[in-house]
Amino acid sequence: MFSGSLVALVTPMHPDGSIDWAAWDRLLELHLEAGTAGIVVGGTTGEAATLTEPELLALLEHARRRVKTRLALIVGTGGSSTATAVERVRRLSATGVDALLIVTPPYNRPTQEGLYRHFEAAAAAATVPIVLYNVPSRTGVDLLPATVARLARLPRIVGIKEAASLERARELLEVTEDAFAVLSGDDPSAAEAMLSGARGVISVTANLVPHAMAQLCAAAARGDRVAAARINGALATLHAALFVESNPIPVKWALAELGLMGCGIRLPLTPLSEPSQSTVRAALESVRRHSPTSVPAPAGAQPAVEPPGRGARVIEQLEPSLHGTKPARARLA
Repeated sequence: MFSGSLVALVTPMHPDGSIDWAAWDRLLELHLEAGTAGIVVGGTTGEAATLTEPELLALLEHARRRVKTRLALIVGTGGSSTATAVERVRRLSATGVDALLIVTPPYNRPTQEGLYRHFEAAAAAATVPIVLYNVPSRTGVDLLPATVARLARLPRIVGIKEAASLERARELLEVTEDAFAVLSGDDPSAAEAMLSGARGVISVTANLVPHAMAQLCAAAARGDRVAAARINGALATLHAALFVESNPIPVKWALAELGLMGCGIRLPLTPLSEPSQSTVRAALESVRRHSPTSVPAPAGAQPAVEPPGRGARVIEQLEPSLHGTKPARARLA
């Protein structure tokens, strides 16, 4: 149901931590023009842990008005308490989103049976599709393939964002049906995951190079290993640099460095340190020097239109061939 490059979108903020709505519009327009297949609002990269519910709802409402049905709108949710998570699922299902991205319950470390029952309860409460989210490095719990295979049989559960490892993504492809969407949650290994059968990636890197990530996904989807490797190789330094400190610290700094938004970030996260700024700045310069977007697009791709916004003009400098051909945007099935 979901495929291609889906961006784990940052939440732009002013220096005082309030949401920067002009920058939010700019980022949404950028992804509409660049071939992004969908946006995740209020995920890890969106600083979900520090957003209030009214803020999350306002971000969703604003995004839906802006993107309409031109790309998939997914919202992050979850919680350590199943009862609380179920209530959130009910409320967010009614907001007009295309799917819920539900993370494994952090901190209390349930068993696999506990994880199954947690997501079973969420699925029973949802009225829109659910994408599971497994990120053991953050939550302290690992949703194992056998449990995913059980959950995949529930009607509302349509996919998983797998951030554990490339090997885990391959295991999931072995134990789930073709209709179940395995999405990479790890930019450095996403190309290999997609060449192995994953449908796409929920990407941090796509915040900065959305056109390149869309082309990478298109190349992998058509089985073009050479093109996918060329794009991924050009982005490898950037993939790594965006995790030199805790996500989303580096990517928010990079977007501010490009002039797309301010430098606001909420405690307990802090601004990117000066030594790390040099690392991220060098990675951005590497992308400028070795633009991966010159890889030929597949036959039948539509010519790009002139991106109207400031955001697209800035990213055009980072991805010089943004105005060349671009892959057709992946859409909901």
